[in-house]
Amino acid sequence: MDVQLLAGAAVLLVAVAGVRVSTRLGVPSLLLYIGIGVVLGEDVIGLSFRNARTARDLGLIALAVIVAEGGLTTPWSEVRPVLPAAVILSTVGVAVSISVTAVVAHLALGMGWRYSALTGAVLGSTDAAAVFSTLRHLSLPRRLVTMLEAESGLNDAPVVIAVTLLSAHDVHGVGDAVALLGYELAVGAAIGAAFSVLAVAGLRRAALPAAGLYPIATVTLALASYAAAASLHASGFLAVYITALALGNARLPHRRATLGFADGLAWLAQIGLFVMLGLLAVPSRLLSAVLPALAIGAGLVLVARPLSVVVSTAGRSFSWRDRVFASAAGLRGAVPIVLATIPMTAGVHGATRLFDVVFVLVAVFTIVQAPALAPLARALHLVAADTERDLDVEAAPLDRLDADLLTVHIGPASRLHGVEVWELRLPETASVAFVVRADRGFVPDRRTVLRHGDDVLVITGRPQRREVERRLLVIGRRGRLAGFVDDPDARD
Repeated sequence: MDVQLLAGAAVLLVAVAGVRVSTRLGVPSLLLYIGIGVVLGEDVIGLSFRNARTARDLGLIALAVIVAEGGLTTPWSEVRPVLPAAVILSTVGVAVSISVTAVVAHLALGMGWRYSALTGAVLGSTDAAAVFSTLRHLSLPRRLVTMLEAESGLNDAPVVIAVTLLSAHDVHGVGDAVALLGYELAVGAAIGAAFSVLAVAGLRRAALPAAGLYPIATVTLALASYAAAASLHASGFLAVYITALALGNARLPHRRATLGFADGLAWLAQIGLFVMLGLLAVPSRLLSAVLPALAIGAGLVLVARPLSVVVSTAGRSFSWRDRVFASAAGLRGAVPIVLATIPMTAGVHGATRLFDVVFVLVAVFTIVQAPALAPLARALHLVAADTERDLDVEAAPLDRLDADLLTVHIGPASRLHGVEVWELRLPETASVAFVVRADRGFVPDRRTVLRHGDDVLVITGRPQRREVERRLLVIGRRGRLAGFVDDPDARD
């Protein structure tokens, strides 16, 4: 047992160290993790792992964790304007992508229609981990990035349903399939909404004895919504995304610590998931899957994805540059490989061959697509001057005082730089208590000038907390002369 623990720790440390290399190359780290799994597998070091059912179950749980982290870190104020486009892209766009990919698989490789449709369904979802890890390193317009991130968080739900239906031995009629799809999405959304209300209310009222318990409780509540929906045969991915989105945008204690915990947990889920999928692959079988993977992948990237983007964004205020980039940014990753284990566990004829084709397709096209996104963004003149958030606020409760302690980080784009403390004009129940600058802390006075990079501690009465945050945000965006006016960007 000790040897296995040591080996696991070594694999984890190698995976963590490899993130720096993959970031420099502009390639999602999933390829590194999959490579580690392949090296550990039966054709190289000799570890044998062929339990597709276990891979499916653990893979779905890991994807739920990754989707939860995406929901927790997505600002609702940015999602709201692009939500209609993201929903259409994750439903209508998915249907277009599945249909076109199925036609390509049928015509190019002579696959039967049901097997072709199953292939299209397995490849129908973009991968949240690949999209998040790639796009967040690019200085792109937030509207475009948020739409693509929301799409990757939402499109898992309909694709999982489609793959499950096409893998079933008792073939459903079109009417039954549509009804089942509607049930799973509607019930999943309802459970996610219900958990959102209960989770936010519960965490706001909870006075937990340790700060470290808040992140655990937050992530657990999000995953509980996934389990509740899945137990009712509804869409767990939709439920967990809605719950996590609500929790991430609620005014909860220790928000920054929660996001850091969720980020670390998502990284751990990614590493474990990709290494496991690499173990499941058998390199000696993959060579024969290269040509089918290239043919299907070319149809997916050059025809299916662009067509789904054009159809889904028709009539909306996206430029042709946005559409070109969105077409190229439909990254596939662990999701299609995990979905390929569903027909394997269902005993579908040719499922192992499908897994090999999908595995090769994901590896090859991730290597090609991901590094090309940064040059493409520059060529399309989509690179923004500065997309870093200009103000980060974390709150910790001071229950006995009915107050909150706000930790405000002044980012490089914030116009709080150069503002004196008195110019903040905070309510009488709020006070700037401490400033940390260049690793040195001091107690400010009313003439202290705030600077880029400062961490500012503000104590405020709980009833005035919202007013204080709005005031800081308005000055951070408009400067010291900003009056007490309604700023649409400062709304919840």
